[in-house]
Amino acid sequence: MDKKLGNILIVDDDEDILLAAKMLLKRHAQKVIIEKNPKKIPFLLNHDSYDVILLDMNFVEDTTTGKEGIFWLKEIIQRDPQAVVIMITAYGGVELAVEALKEGATDFVLKPWQNEKLIATISAAAQLNSSRKEVTTLKQAKQTLVRDLEQPFGDMLGESAGMRNVKAIIQKVAKTDANVLILGENGTGKELVARALHKQSSRASKDFIGVDMGAIAETLFESELFGHKKGAFTDAKEDRIGRFEIANKGSLFLDEIGNLPLNLQAKLLAVLQNREVIPLGASRAVPIDIRLICATNMPIDDMIAQKEFRQDLLYRINTVEVYLPPLRERGEDIPLLARHFLQSYAKKYKRPEKKLSAAALTRLQQYHWPGNVRELQHAIERTVIMSDEALIQPDDFFFLSQKQSTEGDQLNTLNLDEMEKTVIEKALQKYNGNISKAARELGLTRASLYRRLEKYGI
Repeated sequence: MDKKLGNILIVDDDEDILLAAKMLLKRHAQKVIIEKNPKKIPFLLNHDSYDVILLDMNFVEDTTTGKEGIFWLKEIIQRDPQAVVIMITAYGGVELAVEALKEGATDFVLKPWQNEKLIATISAAAQLNSSRKEVTTLKQAKQTLVRDLEQPFGDMLGESAGMRNVKAIIQKVAKTDANVLILGENGTGKELVARALHKQSSRASKDFIGVDMGAIAETLFESELFGHKKGAFTDAKEDRIGRFEIANKGSLFLDEIGNLPLNLQAKLLAVLQNREVIPLGASRAVPIDIRLICATNMPIDDMIAQKEFRQDLLYRINTVEVYLPPLRERGEDIPLLARHFLQSYAKKYKRPEKKLSAAALTRLQQYHWPGNVRELQHAIERTVIMSDEALIQPDDFFFLSQKQSTEGDQLNTLNLDEMEKTVIEKALQKYNGNISKAARELGLTRASLYRRLEKYGI
Protein backbone atom coordinates (compact mmCIF):
# COMPACT_ATOMS: atom_id res chain seq x y z
CA MET A 1 0.00 0.00 0.00
CA ASP A 2 1.21 3.50 -0.78
CA LYS A 3 1.83 5.09 2.62
CA LYS A 4 0.74 8.64 1.89
CA LEU A 5 0.17 9.90 5.44
CA GLY A 6 3.84 10.24 6.41
CA ASN A 7 4.80 10.33 10.10
CA ILE A 8 1.94 10.55 12.59
CA LEU A 9 2.15 11.33 16.33
CA ILE A 10 -0.84 10.42 18.54
CA VAL A 11 -1.02 11.77 22.09
CA ASP A 12 -3.88 10.45 24.25
CA ASP A 13 -4.16 9.21 27.85
CA ASP A 14 -6.39 6.28 26.83
CA GLU A 15 -4.17 3.31 25.98
CA ASP A 16 -6.98 1.50 24.17
CA ILE A 17 -7.50 4.53 21.93
CA LEU A 18 -3.75 4.70 21.19
CA LEU A 19 -3.51 1.03 20.24
CA ALA A 20 -6.68 1.12 18.12
CA ALA A 21 -5.51 4.21 16.26
CA LYS A 22 -2.05 2.75 15.67
CA MET A 23 -3.50 -0.52 14.31
CA LEU A 24 -5.72 1.45 11.93
CA LEU A 25 -3.16 4.00 10.74
CA LYS A 26 0.02 1.94 10.45
CA ARG A 27 -1.30 0.52 7.16
CA HIS A 28 -1.56 4.03 5.74
CA ALA A 29 1.35 5.91 7.34
CA GLN A 30 5.12 5.56 7.14
CA LYS A 31 5.44 5.70 10.93
CA VAL A 32 2.96 5.97 13.84
CA ILE A 33 4.24 7.12 17.25
CA ILE A 34 1.90 6.86 20.26
CA GLU A 35 2.32 8.57 23.64
CA LYS A 36 0.18 8.67 26.81
CA ASN A 37 2.02 11.46 28.62
CA PRO A 38 1.62 14.92 27.01
CA LYS A 39 4.64 16.19 28.98
CA LYS A 40 6.80 14.23 26.56
CA ILE A 41 5.58 16.29 23.61
CA PRO A 42 8.58 18.71 23.68
CA PHE A 43 10.99 15.76 23.66
CA LEU A 44 9.16 14.10 20.77
CA LEU A 45 9.12 17.31 18.73
CA ASN A 46 12.86 17.83 19.30
CA HIS A 47 13.78 14.34 18.10
CA ASP A 48 11.54 13.86 15.06
CA SER A 49 9.23 15.64 12.65
CA TYR A 50 5.59 14.74 12.09
CA ASP A 51 3.30 15.29 9.14
CA VAL A 52 0.19 15.11 11.35
CA ILE A 53 -0.27 15.22 15.14
CA LEU A 54 -3.43 13.81 16.76
CA LEU A 55 -3.85 15.48 20.16
CA ASP A 56 -6.40 14.64 22.88
CA MET A 57 -8.27 17.56 24.43
CA ASN A 58 -8.42 16.14 27.99
CA PHE A 59 -5.78 14.25 29.97
CA VAL A 60 -7.11 14.41 33.54
CA GLU A 61 -9.91 12.05 34.51
CA ASP A 62 -13.36 13.68 34.79
CA THR A 63 -12.07 16.81 32.99
CA THR A 64 -14.06 17.94 29.95
CA THR A 65 -13.03 21.58 29.56
CA GLY A 66 -10.39 20.93 26.92
CA LYS A 67 -7.97 23.38 28.58
CA GLU A 68 -5.15 20.83 28.71
CA GLY A 69 -5.49 20.12 25.02
CA ILE A 70 -5.46 23.84 24.22
CA PHE A 71 -2.35 24.29 26.39
CA TRP A 72 -0.42 21.56 24.58
CA LEU A 73 -1.70 22.76 21.21
CA LYS A 74 -0.16 26.18 21.95
CA GLU A 75 3.10 24.50 22.98
CA ILE A 76 3.24 22.58 19.71
CA ILE A 77 2.45 25.61 17.56
CA GLN A 78 5.01 27.71 19.41
CA ARG A 79 7.72 25.16 18.64
CA ASP A 80 6.57 24.54 15.08
CA PRO A 81 4.22 27.16 13.58
CA GLN A 82 3.76 24.92 10.51
CA ALA A 83 2.60 21.90 12.55
CA VAL A 84 -0.65 20.23 11.47
CA VAL A 85 -2.64 19.27 14.61
CA ILE A 86 -5.98 17.47 14.75
CA MET A 87 -7.76 17.69 18.12
CA ILE A 88 -9.63 14.58 19.37
CA THR A 89 -12.10 14.36 22.27
CA ALA A 90 -15.15 12.51 23.50
CA TYR A 91 -16.72 15.78 24.56
CA GLY A 92 -17.39 17.82 21.45
CA GLY A 93 -18.85 21.26 21.25
CA VAL A 94 -18.91 24.12 18.80
CA GLU A 95 -17.26 26.58 21.19
CA LEU A 96 -14.41 24.17 22.03
CA ALA A 97 -13.85 23.39 18.36
CA VAL A 98 -13.77 27.08 17.44
CA GLU A 99 -11.29 27.83 20.25
CA ALA A 100 -8.98 25.01 19.10
CA LEU A 101 -9.10 26.21 15.51
CA LYS A 102 -8.35 29.78 16.60
CA GLU A 103 -5.27 28.54 18.45
CA GLY A 104 -3.92 26.83 15.33
CA ALA A 105 -5.56 23.41 15.15
CA THR A 106 -6.23 22.13 11.65
CA ASP A 107 -9.30 20.02 12.40
CA PHE A 108 -11.39 18.44 15.15
CA VAL A 109 -12.69 14.85 15.45
CA LEU A 110 -14.89 13.12 18.01
CA LYS A 111 -14.39 9.80 19.82
CA PRO A 112 -15.48 7.22 18.96
CA TRP A 113 -14.61 7.94 15.35
CA GLN A 114 -15.54 6.25 12.12
CA ASN A 115 -12.40 4.70 10.63
CA GLU A 116 -13.01 5.94 7.09
CA LYS A 117 -13.74 9.46 8.31
CA LEU A 118 -10.63 9.55 10.50
CA ILE A 119 -8.41 8.42 7.62
CA ALA A 120 -10.00 10.99 5.31
CA THR A 121 -9.46 13.76 7.89
CA ILE A 122 -5.81 12.80 8.41
CA SER A 123 -5.27 12.53 4.64
CA ALA A 124 -6.56 16.06 4.16
CA ALA A 125 -4.35 17.27 7.00
CA ALA A 126 -1.28 15.51 5.54
CA GLN A 127 -1.97 17.16 2.17
CA LEU A 128 -2.20 20.52 3.92
CA ASN A 129 1.18 19.88 5.55
CA SER A 130 2.68 18.99 2.19
CA SER A 131 1.27 22.18 0.67
CA ARG A 132 2.67 24.26 3.50
CA LYS A 133 6.12 22.75 2.95
CA GLU A 134 5.89 23.51 -0.79
CA VAL A 135 4.92 27.11 -0.07
CA THR A 136 7.82 27.44 2.38
CA THR A 137 10.23 26.00 -0.20
CA LEU A 138 8.94 28.38 -2.87
CA LYS A 139 9.28 31.34 -0.51
CA GLN A 140 12.85 30.36 0.32
CA ALA A 141 13.65 29.91 -3.36
CA LYS A 142 12.17 33.33 -4.10
CA GLN A 143 14.19 34.90 -1.29
CA THR A 144 17.34 33.29 -2.67
CA LEU A 145 16.50 34.58 -6.15
CA VAL A 146 15.88 38.06 -4.80
CA ARG A 147 19.20 38.00 -2.97
CA ASP A 148 20.90 36.91 -6.18
CA LEU A 149 19.21 39.68 -8.11
CA GLU A 150 20.30 42.18 -5.49
CA GLN A 151 23.89 41.17 -6.18
CA PRO A 152 24.14 42.52 -9.72
CA PHE A 153 27.49 40.95 -10.57
CA GLY A 154 27.15 37.61 -8.75
CA ASP A 155 30.40 35.69 -9.19
CA MET A 156 31.96 38.41 -11.36
CA LEU A 157 34.71 38.97 -8.84
CA GLY A 158 37.52 41.42 -9.43
CA GLU A 159 38.52 44.99 -8.69
CA SER A 160 41.17 45.39 -11.37
CA ALA A 161 40.87 48.31 -13.79
CA GLY A 162 39.71 45.95 -16.53
CA MET A 163 36.92 44.46 -14.41
CA ARG A 164 35.83 47.86 -13.12
CA ASN A 165 35.44 48.95 -16.73
CA VAL A 166 33.38 45.84 -17.57
CA LYS A 167 31.04 46.46 -14.63
CA ALA A 168 30.67 50.13 -15.56
CA ILE A 169 29.64 49.22 -19.11
CA ILE A 170 27.15 46.65 -17.83
CA GLN A 171 25.52 49.23 -15.54
CA LYS A 172 25.14 51.68 -18.43
CA VAL A 173 23.89 49.19 -21.00
CA ALA A 174 21.80 46.72 -19.00
CA LYS A 175 18.69 48.89 -18.67
CA THR A 176 18.53 49.42 -22.42
CA ASP A 177 17.57 46.82 -25.01
CA ALA A 178 20.78 47.36 -26.97
CA ASN A 179 22.34 44.24 -28.46
CA VAL A 180 25.66 43.40 -26.78
CA LEU A 181 28.69 41.52 -28.08
CA ILE A 182 31.03 40.13 -25.39
CA LEU A 183 34.60 39.51 -26.50
CA GLY A 184 37.17 37.49 -24.57
CA GLU A 185 39.21 34.33 -24.43
CA ASN A 186 37.82 31.00 -23.28
CA GLY A 187 37.29 30.83 -19.54
CA THR A 188 37.14 34.58 -18.91
CA GLY A 189 33.49 34.52 -17.81
CA LYS A 190 31.53 35.74 -20.82
CA GLU A 191 28.36 33.97 -19.69
CA LEU A 192 28.59 35.68 -16.29
CA VAL A 193 28.59 39.03 -18.08
CA ALA A 194 25.56 37.98 -20.13
CA ARG A 195 23.68 36.94 -17.00
CA ALA A 196 24.61 40.18 -15.25
CA LEU A 197 23.21 42.13 -18.20
CA HIS A 198 19.97 40.15 -17.98
CA LYS A 199 19.63 40.45 -14.18
CA GLN A 200 19.97 44.23 -14.32
CA SER A 201 17.65 44.67 -17.31
CA SER A 202 13.93 45.36 -17.48
CA ARG A 203 13.55 41.74 -18.66
CA ALA A 204 15.03 40.26 -15.46
CA SER A 205 11.75 38.59 -14.49
CA LYS A 206 11.62 36.76 -17.83
CA ASP A 207 13.76 33.88 -19.13
CA PHE A 208 17.47 33.95 -19.86
CA ILE A 209 18.13 31.35 -22.56
CA GLY A 210 21.68 30.39 -23.49
CA VAL A 211 22.75 28.65 -26.70
CA ASP A 212 26.25 27.34 -27.46
CA MET A 213 26.47 28.02 -31.18
CA GLY A 214 29.64 25.97 -31.55
CA ALA A 215 27.89 22.87 -30.20
CA ILE A 216 24.91 22.89 -32.60
CA ALA A 217 25.29 20.68 -35.66
CA GLU A 218 24.72 22.62 -38.86
CA THR A 219 21.84 20.33 -39.83
CA LEU A 220 20.03 21.05 -36.55
CA PHE A 221 20.62 24.79 -36.42
CA GLU A 222 17.21 25.93 -37.67
CA SER A 223 15.35 23.36 -35.60
CA GLU A 224 17.20 24.29 -32.40
CA LEU A 225 16.86 28.04 -32.79
CA PHE A 226 13.62 28.48 -34.73
CA GLY A 227 11.73 25.26 -33.92
CA HIS A 228 9.89 22.89 -36.22
CA LYS A 229 6.50 21.37 -36.90
CA LYS A 230 5.74 17.68 -36.70
CA GLY A 231 6.74 15.99 -39.95
CA ALA A 232 9.02 18.83 -41.09
CA PHE A 233 11.82 16.27 -41.51
CA THR A 234 12.36 12.57 -40.89
CA ASP A 235 12.89 12.68 -37.12
CA ALA A 236 10.41 15.48 -36.42
CA LYS A 237 7.89 13.34 -34.52
CA GLU A 238 6.32 16.26 -32.67
CA ASP A 239 6.21 20.06 -32.71
CA ARG A 240 9.22 21.73 -31.11
CA ILE A 241 9.56 25.32 -29.93
CA GLY A 242 12.87 26.95 -30.82
CA ARG A 243 15.14 28.89 -28.49
CA PHE A 244 14.02 32.25 -29.93
CA GLU A 245 10.41 31.57 -28.98
CA ILE A 246 11.36 30.24 -25.54
CA ALA A 247 13.32 33.44 -24.88
CA ASN A 248 10.46 35.68 -26.01
CA LYS A 249 10.19 38.78 -23.76
CA GLY A 250 13.48 37.72 -22.14
CA SER A 251 17.16 37.55 -23.10
CA LEU A 252 18.78 35.22 -25.65
CA PHE A 253 22.50 34.53 -25.23
CA LEU A 254 24.25 33.18 -28.33
CA ASP A 255 27.64 31.95 -27.12
CA GLU A 256 30.53 31.46 -29.55
CA ILE A 257 28.73 33.27 -32.35
CA GLY A 258 31.98 33.29 -34.35
CA ASN A 259 31.61 29.56 -34.99
CA LEU A 260 28.45 30.02 -37.03
CA PRO A 261 28.95 29.04 -40.71
CA LEU A 262 28.30 31.75 -43.29
CA ASN A 263 25.13 30.23 -44.70
CA LEU A 264 23.60 30.11 -41.24
CA GLN A 265 24.74 33.64 -40.49
CA ALA A 266 22.44 34.81 -43.29
CA LYS A 267 19.44 33.04 -41.72
CA LEU A 268 20.22 34.49 -38.31
CA LEU A 269 20.51 37.97 -39.81
CA ALA A 270 17.09 37.64 -41.45
CA VAL A 271 15.52 36.71 -38.11
CA LEU A 272 17.12 39.67 -36.34
CA GLN A 273 16.06 42.08 -39.08
CA ASN A 274 12.47 40.87 -39.30
CA ARG A 275 12.02 40.16 -35.57
CA GLU A 276 10.23 36.95 -36.40
CA VAL A 277 10.99 33.27 -36.91
CA ILE A 278 9.43 30.69 -39.19
CA PRO A 279 9.66 27.20 -37.67
CA LEU A 280 10.63 24.46 -40.09
CA GLY A 281 7.51 23.11 -41.77
CA ALA A 282 5.38 26.10 -40.73
CA SER A 283 3.67 28.50 -43.10
CA ARG A 284 3.28 31.41 -40.68
CA ALA A 285 5.96 33.52 -39.00
CA VAL A 286 6.10 33.87 -35.22
CA PRO A 287 6.95 37.37 -33.91
CA ILE A 288 9.73 37.52 -31.33
CA ASP A 289 10.73 40.12 -28.76
CA ILE A 290 14.16 39.38 -27.31
CA ARG A 291 17.21 41.15 -25.94
CA LEU A 292 20.15 39.66 -27.86
CA ILE A 293 23.51 39.05 -26.18
CA CYS A 294 26.31 37.36 -28.14
CA ALA A 295 29.83 36.27 -27.22
CA THR A 296 32.92 34.97 -28.96
CA ASN A 297 36.58 34.28 -28.32
CA MET A 298 37.43 34.72 -31.98
CA PRO A 299 38.87 37.85 -33.70
CA ILE A 300 35.70 39.00 -35.43
CA ASP A 301 37.38 41.86 -37.32
CA ASP A 302 39.93 39.46 -38.82
CA MET A 303 37.15 37.05 -39.73
CA ILE A 304 35.29 39.83 -41.58
CA ALA A 305 38.45 40.72 -43.48
CA GLN A 306 38.84 37.04 -44.42
CA LYS A 307 35.15 36.80 -45.44
CA GLU A 308 34.45 34.32 -42.62
CA PHE A 309 31.90 36.52 -40.83
CA ARG A 310 29.25 38.85 -42.26
CA GLN A 311 29.82 42.51 -41.51
CA ASP A 312 26.09 43.27 -41.66
CA LEU A 313 25.48 40.63 -38.98
CA LEU A 314 28.19 42.17 -36.82
CA TYR A 315 26.41 45.52 -37.08
CA ARG A 316 23.25 43.85 -35.78
CA ILE A 317 24.80 42.12 -32.79
CA ASN A 318 27.34 44.64 -31.46
CA THR A 319 25.54 47.85 -30.66
CA VAL A 320 27.80 47.75 -27.60
CA GLU A 321 30.98 45.71 -27.18
CA VAL A 322 32.24 44.41 -23.85
CA TYR A 323 35.83 43.19 -23.71
CA LEU A 324 36.68 40.75 -20.91
CA PRO A 325 40.41 40.84 -20.15
CA PRO A 326 42.26 37.52 -19.73
CA LEU A 327 43.32 36.58 -16.22
CA ARG A 328 47.00 37.24 -16.99
CA GLU A 329 46.08 40.92 -17.47
CA ARG A 330 44.29 41.15 -14.13
CA GLY A 331 46.72 39.42 -11.78
CA GLU A 332 45.61 41.56 -8.84
CA ASP A 333 42.24 39.76 -8.97
CA ILE A 334 43.79 36.31 -8.49
CA PRO A 335 43.87 36.39 -4.64
CA LEU A 336 40.19 37.37 -4.47
CA LEU A 337 39.16 34.71 -6.99
CA ALA A 338 41.33 32.00 -5.41
CA ARG A 339 39.95 32.60 -1.92
CA HIS A 340 36.40 32.61 -3.28
CA PHE A 341 36.91 29.25 -5.00
CA LEU A 342 38.66 27.83 -1.91
CA GLN A 343 35.66 28.67 0.24
CA SER A 344 33.13 27.41 -2.33
CA TYR A 345 34.81 24.04 -2.89
CA ALA A 346 35.57 23.45 0.78
CA LYS A 347 31.85 23.84 1.38
CA LYS A 348 30.90 21.71 -1.64
CA TYR A 349 33.16 18.81 -0.68
CA LYS A 350 32.58 19.24 3.08
CA ARG A 351 36.26 19.88 3.73
CA PRO A 352 37.74 21.99 6.56
CA GLU A 353 38.35 25.62 5.65
CA LYS A 354 41.65 26.09 3.83
CA LYS A 355 43.89 29.10 3.32
CA LEU A 356 46.59 29.98 0.81
CA SER A 357 50.15 30.48 2.02
CA ALA A 358 51.97 33.54 0.72
CA ALA A 359 54.20 31.30 -1.38
CA ALA A 360 51.20 29.47 -2.89
CA LEU A 361 49.59 32.78 -3.78
CA THR A 362 52.81 33.89 -5.44
CA ARG A 363 52.84 30.73 -7.56
CA LEU A 364 49.25 31.40 -8.66
CA GLN A 365 50.09 34.97 -9.61
CA GLN A 366 53.21 33.93 -11.55
CA TYR A 367 51.38 31.34 -13.65
CA HIS A 368 50.12 32.61 -17.03
CA TRP A 369 46.65 30.93 -16.92
CA PRO A 370 45.94 30.10 -20.58
CA GLY A 371 42.55 28.76 -19.46
CA ASN A 372 41.82 31.98 -17.53
CA VAL A 373 39.37 32.02 -14.59
CA ARG A 374 37.96 28.61 -15.53
CA GLU A 375 41.43 27.06 -15.26
CA LEU A 376 42.03 28.77 -11.90
CA GLN A 377 38.70 27.46 -10.68
CA HIS A 378 39.58 23.89 -11.69
CA ALA A 379 43.06 24.22 -10.13
CA ILE A 380 41.58 25.30 -6.79
CA GLU A 381 38.95 22.55 -6.93
CA ARG A 382 41.61 19.92 -7.52
CA THR A 383 43.75 21.25 -4.68
CA VAL A 384 40.84 21.29 -2.22
CA ILE A 385 40.19 17.64 -3.05
CA MET A 386 43.80 16.46 -2.96
CA SER A 387 45.34 18.52 -0.15
CA ASP A 388 45.15 17.27 3.44
CA GLU A 389 46.52 20.41 5.06
CA ALA A 390 44.66 23.52 6.16
CA LEU A 391 47.34 25.80 4.69
CA ILE A 392 47.82 25.42 0.94
CA GLN A 393 51.48 25.38 -0.13
CA PRO A 394 53.08 25.85 -3.59
CA ASP A 395 53.66 22.09 -3.93
CA ASP A 396 49.89 21.56 -3.74
CA PHE A 397 49.78 23.16 -7.20
CA PHE A 398 52.44 20.82 -8.60
CA PHE A 399 50.44 20.41 -11.82
CA LEU A 400 50.93 24.10 -12.59
CA SER A 401 54.70 23.61 -12.50
CA GLN A 402 54.33 20.70 -14.91
CA LYS A 403 52.37 22.91 -17.29
CA GLN A 404 54.97 25.65 -17.14
CA SER A 405 57.76 23.19 -17.84
CA THR A 406 56.03 22.03 -21.02
CA GLU A 407 55.88 25.50 -22.55
CA GLY A 408 59.16 24.88 -24.37
CA ASP A 409 59.53 22.79 -27.46
CA GLN A 410 60.24 19.57 -25.53
CA LEU A 411 57.47 17.48 -24.00
CA ASN A 412 58.70 16.06 -20.68
CA THR A 413 55.76 13.74 -20.12
CA LEU A 414 54.46 10.57 -21.73
CA ASN A 415 50.95 11.11 -20.38
CA LEU A 416 48.74 11.31 -23.47
CA ASP A 417 46.23 13.72 -21.94
CA GLU A 418 48.97 16.10 -20.82
CA MET A 419 50.63 15.93 -24.25
CA GLU A 420 47.36 16.58 -26.06
CA LYS A 421 46.53 19.51 -23.78
CA THR A 422 49.98 21.03 -24.32
CA VAL A 423 49.70 20.73 -28.12
CA ILE A 424 46.25 22.33 -28.07
CA GLU A 425 47.54 25.22 -25.96
CA LYS A 426 50.42 25.74 -28.40
CA ALA A 427 48.03 25.81 -31.36
CA LEU A 428 45.81 28.37 -29.62
CA GLN A 429 48.81 30.53 -28.77
CA LYS A 430 50.07 30.31 -32.34
CA TYR A 431 46.77 31.61 -33.74
CA ASN A 432 45.94 34.01 -30.89
CA GLY A 433 42.89 32.03 -29.79
CA ASN A 434 41.39 31.58 -33.27
CA ILE A 435 39.47 28.31 -32.87
CA SER A 436 38.99 27.70 -36.59
CA LYS A 437 42.68 28.07 -37.41
CA ALA A 438 43.81 26.08 -34.37
CA ALA A 439 41.39 23.27 -35.24
CA ARG A 440 42.63 23.24 -38.83
CA GLU A 441 46.25 23.03 -37.62
CA LEU A 442 45.39 20.17 -35.25
CA GLY A 443 43.37 18.28 -37.85
CA LEU A 444 40.18 18.57 -35.80
CA THR A 445 36.70 19.92 -36.37
CA ARG A 446 35.77 22.96 -34.33
CA ALA A 447 33.26 20.88 -32.35
CA SER A 448 35.98 18.31 -31.53
CA LEU A 449 38.35 21.03 -30.42
CA TYR A 450 35.67 22.60 -28.24
CA ARG A 451 35.08 19.26 -26.52
CA ARG A 452 38.78 19.03 -25.73
CA LEU A 453 38.91 22.62 -24.47
CA GLU A 454 36.09 21.79 -22.07
CA LYS A 455 37.76 18.51 -21.06
CA TYR A 456 41.06 20.15 -20.16
CA GLY A 457 39.64 23.37 -18.75
CA ILE A 458 41.40 25.51 -21.35
